[in-house]
Amino acid sequence: MPADANAAPPKLYAAREPIFPKRVSGWFRTLKWRLMILTLGIYYLTPWIRWDRGPELPDQAVLVDLAGRRFFFFWIEIWPHEFYFVAGLLIMAGLGLFLFTSALGRVWCGYACPQTVWTDLFILVERWVEGDRNARIRLLKQKYDLRKLRLRLTKWTLWLLIGIATGGAWVFYFADAPTLAVDLATGQAHVIAYSSIALLTATTFVFGGFMREQICIYACPWPRIQAAMMDEQTLTVAYREWRGEPRGKHIKADGAATLGDCVDCNACVAVCPTGVDIRKGQQLACITCALCIDACDDIMHKLGRERGLIDYLSLADEKREQAGGHAVPAWKRIFRPRVLIYTAAWSAVGLGLLFALFIRSEVDLTVAAIRNPVNVTLSDGSVRNAYDLRVRNKQGEAAEFRVSIVTEEPLRLAIEGTDERRVSVAADETGHARAYVIAQPSGPAATGGRSPLRFWIEDVETGARASADVSFVGKGE
Repeated sequence: MPADANAAPPKLYAAREPIFPKRVSGWFRTLKWRLMILTLGIYYLTPWIRWDRGPELPDQAVLVDLAGRRFFFFWIEIWPHEFYFVAGLLIMAGLGLFLFTSALGRVWCGYACPQTVWTDLFILVERWVEGDRNARIRLLKQKYDLRKLRLRLTKWTLWLLIGIATGGAWVFYFADAPTLAVDLATGQAHVIAYSSIALLTATTFVFGGFMREQICIYACPWPRIQAAMMDEQTLTVAYREWRGEPRGKHIKADGAATLGDCVDCNACVAVCPTGVDIRKGQQLACITCALCIDACDDIMHKLGRERGLIDYLSLADEKREQAGGHAVPAWKRIFRPRVLIYTAAWSAVGLGLLFALFIRSEVDLTVAAIRNPVNVTLSDGSVRNAYDLRVRNKQGEAAEFRVSIVTEEPLRLAIEGTDERRVSVAADETGHARAYVIAQPSGPAATGGRSPLRFWIEDVETGARASADVSFVGKGE
């Protein structure tokens, strides 16, 4: 029996040890600040952008109108039956993740993921209230006194305010922002609005404050999927082991000439938001935020050594450099067949959505045959079928539509409630009408089975048209 047969199985979950990233400056840290400002600005400010769509329509640029069952995005209006646009955008988002991961590793996780953005914001508040890394570690270890309680309450209050702002901004996407803001302040908003804000406040407060790296390591599925998207050609944050090892701190000590460039200062570990030591190789917890590159480059600069001990490089380049060769230019690593295939697929879906968006009609018609009963025999022997018409008027003005049918059989059309074969529909609404199609007693449509039938609607003013195909069912069916 093996000696370790009775050993305890490895733990799949480790209790969280608080991580206090050290402040760092550099090119990648500046990029992350700018992206954080951009993404947070888009999220918080977008609901307040106005867009004039005419009378009786919302003037909010981006709005998910659940009551009206529509989605407004600036000049674009998506109706429920056009959900394929949303599905297409989700497909593009998935392909985009595959594309960026295959080219640059977990670049989404490191720079634009909401968990990363809000965690950066929470760490900024924490550093502002409690101090940098060493001060926060000392504060953690000391017993509670008035100072520690004051700092903790200040930090948690600011975190809570950020959480409330996050939840509040989210609900503004589902109702007119100025109106809802007043209703929330005066206590007149719907309970769903308050409960949504409370839920998002709690999740933002907990995930950004107390479960930062745990969300990335355990809750998020992407670290486990990314391995299938990356290969040896993918550019990712990596440590040039061949250059840095063996490590050593004492430059003038015996054997210093055999030491590598890494002075084992742990600066790369101290700045990592997930506590990763990149010198141990690729790890699931690494989000490739590249802060370790900034920290290491700063140390190398102070020591007068070449930057890039930790850098964006591919595993293939690391092996090439170790053998004495030169790294392949970054653009060749990015523009390679795999990445180009993802780019082509992503672009094809995007172009398809644009094409569908530009060719869609301003009016739409849906026809449903009434099947209970399938047909009715009138007193004169004529056979009648009934149909429900749904006329969608996506135009900005009310319209009157002329209804007609096209068929090879001599069929007659009538609209319930009117002698005219017309349907009036308000702007950006769906109109309903009951239509009857009647076949002569001795005609082939009345005595036979199914006869092809096409309904047409035409805007009396603009000439916009739409059609729908159904069947007329006779007594022989």
